[in-house]
Amino acid sequence: MARARFAPSPTGPIHIGNIRTALFNYLFVRSSGSGNTMVLRIEDTDVQRSSGEYEKLIFNELKWLGIEWDEGPDRGGHHGPYRQSERLETYRKYIESLIEEGKAYYCFCTPEELEEDKKKALEEGDIPKYSGRCSRLAPEEIERYIREGRPATVRFKLPVNKPVIFDDMIKGRIEINSDTLGGDLVILKSDGMPTYNFAVVIDDHLMGITHVIRGEDHLSNTPKQILLYEALGWEKPLFAHAPLILGPDRTKLSKRHGNTYIGQYRDEGYLPEAMFNYLALLSWSPDGERELLTKEEIIQQFRIDKVNKANPVFDIDKLNWINSHYIRQSPAERIVELAIPHLIESGLMTGEEARERREWVKLVVEAVQESLVKVSDITDRARIFFENSPSPKDDEAMEVLRGEHVKGLLQLFKAKLEGVEEVDEEICSGIFKAIQKETGIKGKSLFMPVRVAATGQCHGPDLMKTLLILGKDRLIARIGYMLDNYVQGKE
Repeated sequence: MARARFAPSPTGPIHIGNIRTALFNYLFVRSSGSGNTMVLRIEDTDVQRSSGEYEKLIFNELKWLGIEWDEGPDRGGHHGPYRQSERLETYRKYIESLIEEGKAYYCFCTPEELEEDKKKALEEGDIPKYSGRCSRLAPEEIERYIREGRPATVRFKLPVNKPVIFDDMIKGRIEINSDTLGGDLVILKSDGMPTYNFAVVIDDHLMGITHVIRGEDHLSNTPKQILLYEALGWEKPLFAHAPLILGPDRTKLSKRHGNTYIGQYRDEGYLPEAMFNYLALLSWSPDGERELLTKEEIIQQFRIDKVNKANPVFDIDKLNWINSHYIRQSPAERIVELAIPHLIESGLMTGEEARERREWVKLVVEAVQESLVKVSDITDRARIFFENSPSPKDDEAMEVLRGEHVKGLLQLFKAKLEGVEEVDEEICSGIFKAIQKETGIKGKSLFMPVRVAATGQCHGPDLMKTLLILGKDRLIARIGYMLDNYVQGKE
């Protein structure tokens, strides 16, 4: 049975690239049949930067996206603990074993000495790497340095001029020479914390991980980890390195490209099923021409060996297209729930008003839902329903109000509104028919002036829905305001 893992560091908001890695692990496990396991492991050995708040954020973002795990810090399992900070004794045991076997050694080199080695190598045109000077220390020297309390790391001895070969499930056969890996590898830092490359090998082995799926930025770590597997006498897992996501300028996606954290998209009103669908398409293609796929359809079709080697570009236009589709497909009540915080934050209404007028808000949402790319667009699309006295929004709207017949038309429309108790679709339709019959005005010449008088713009939601949402009193007030301030011409 396959066991894969997602192992983030809780040192900041979770990045789009990391979420895509989590998604590929999840899809691999769920698409490979029943009995496979998704493990969530928290790599929190960076004591200074790790925090419990960021760990909670990781949990929340994964759950929001629909990525479930079978074992982890919050769910337990037979291979815990699932936080690296709770596994320090385990790492220490294997460190001591490697030292006793002569495969690792204490290094007392100062940062200045290491920098000197690097500088010398560069001057000689060599690849900067550790000189190995502490590997030649006599046992009595090591004991003396330890007694003196000198800061020490532990380094793993890398073999000389050894080809490290493995078959990557995405990139194919890869060969890297051990001499290019930077010299003997630090596996325990001077603060007693294991390094990434050491801890991940111990954890993956003890947790029974069979497949390591991660970004290609870890490709340089893989040969180091394979050498550690061999030194410990363990079978290595299968590796798959997914291509990195690029920004529009084809450089690695980063802060300069705008939103890079998954939570920013959630807060703007991107739906989880849209993000799930879009991220799955970054480097992977389903069978056939369809790109709008449910979670279940993606799981059914996903195969890790069908992930493309080329680096995908994060295309916000495509994400917007997918998200607008899922918004249109959603029940209005769901969009109402997501839209209200944006309406409150923008100052269009208070929390109390949102509670008291929820049914009215639902009508507003239903009127503009088709035009939303993301839920936060509600503040612009629905603003016309919240303004007290909207003015013409542009030259096109002003031109409509300059029509010779407009003043008389709006006065007649206003008078007929004043003659009814309230407006509904039947009454509004009847008013339009009556005006058409009395004046001969029809089509765009009839409807467009009313739209501009009611909303200040020539384009927007369905006119009949707009009139019903505004209601009799606000329509009368708005038309009166336009007549008094902007409409010229004959009555």
